[in-house]
Amino acid sequence: MTDLRITEIFYSLQGETRTAGLATVFVRLTGCPLRCGYCDTEYAFHGGEKWSQQRILDEVASYKPRFVTVTGGEPLAQKNCWPLLKALCDQGYEVSLETSGAISTEGVDERVVKVVDLKTPGSQEVGRNDYQNMQRLNPHDQVKFVICNREDYEWARFKVDEYQLLSKVDEVLFSPSFGEIDATELANWIVEDNLAVRFQLQLHKLLWEDAAGH
Repeated sequence: MTDLRITEIFYSLQGETRTAGLATVFVRLTGCPLRCGYCDTEYAFHGGEKWSQQRILDEVASYKPRFVTVTGGEPLAQKNCWPLLKALCDQGYEVSLETSGAISTEGVDERVVKVVDLKTPGSQEVGRNDYQNMQRLNPHDQVKFVICNREDYEWARFKVDEYQLLSKVDEVLFSPSFGEIDATELANWIVEDNLAVRFQLQLHKLLWEDAAGH
């Protein structure tokens, strides 16, 4: 069986990453082993509904998308996420996976763009990072840091250097934790340090005051 527990499938603008602003189908899987302090999708921790892989594919196809994002919760907490990612790629979509990086990404289809959210100290889950995932990155992948304070910023800078991320992946993303740090302050730090990362805001929160991560 290839059933997965699904919280929601919806069509919206991508709010983050390299494809921010582009219309995307989101497949939000239920469940997450982490409890980050700034989580904006707690409603996806429990509940959901079991869908067959074919039902998911049919629902995604109904939107006629180019981009599909599999997200959570933590999508890799469900073992049937791997075959779903492959099936979506086989349909010709440009597929991205939003993952916490706490679960091994080994075996994820090479065509998938992995967006690995490396947990900072301010997340309260820094101890859950699987740093072996930094060795599994492909050039088209992206690594994201949610910055809660100056300590997080300095920690993230260290990790960028430690794993040579700027030469390893397509994008390194620094995001201000919503409501915890002034976005302009983070932007100024990046400019002052001439840091070659992409600063990003959560577009969906600016457009729709939407607390949920898109």
